[in-house]
Amino acid sequence: MALTKQKKQEKVAALAGELQGATAAIIGTFTAMTAAKDVDLRKTVRNAGGKYQVLKNKLAPKAGEGTQIESALGGLKGVSSIAYTSGDPVALAKALSTWVKDNSQFTFKLGIVDGKVLSVAEVNQLATMPGKEELFSKLLFLINAPAQRLATVINATGRDLAVVINQAVEQNKLGGAAPVAAVAEAAPAADAEGASEQAEAAADEAPAEG
Repeated sequence: MALTKQKKQEKVAALAGELQGATAAIIGTFTAMTAAKDVDLRKTVRNAGGKYQVLKNKLAPKAGEGTQIESALGGLKGVSSIAYTSGDPVALAKALSTWVKDNSQFTFKLGIVDGKVLSVAEVNQLATMPGKEELFSKLLFLINAPAQRLATVINATGRDLAVVINQAVEQNKLGGAAPVAAVAEAAPAADAEGASEQAEAAADEAPAEG
């Protein structure tokens, strides 16, 4: 049954609203997709932070007008569907690539990230890249590593100093020195406080690595 003009306009408006915030998308095609496979595919996309829709090729370009994925929606032929996200494009590409390996009914046509159209080969390359969370984790490690190493060294030095003073007092080499117990209690406390302050200063002053 053919869609009326009003129904087409409603579908375009609905899809346009969905695509408005999308920054990345992967366009695909499928054959003989069962209902169960379709549900599984939608779940895979959703778990990767995206959404999935089957496209009407003539309506898709109108729905994509003014969005960051507009250039990927023109000139589509055959059966087309779109998985799109406003989040991490790598996570979406990884999820779809993994799913496609076990489901040959679905294949990629092209992708788009921040307005740049990607070939199928580039979509596959995208799937091998580290995601945003992994990159942030590595960046934080690089930023924090110098301060952590400095704090470790300072703590070790403080402990060693406490041991030396303690031994000296026991051997009466520091005449008039504080009792052993007092030194043992004071040294770790001073050590921890100094380490904390110097580590914070190092973190502020040290240039970020990587």
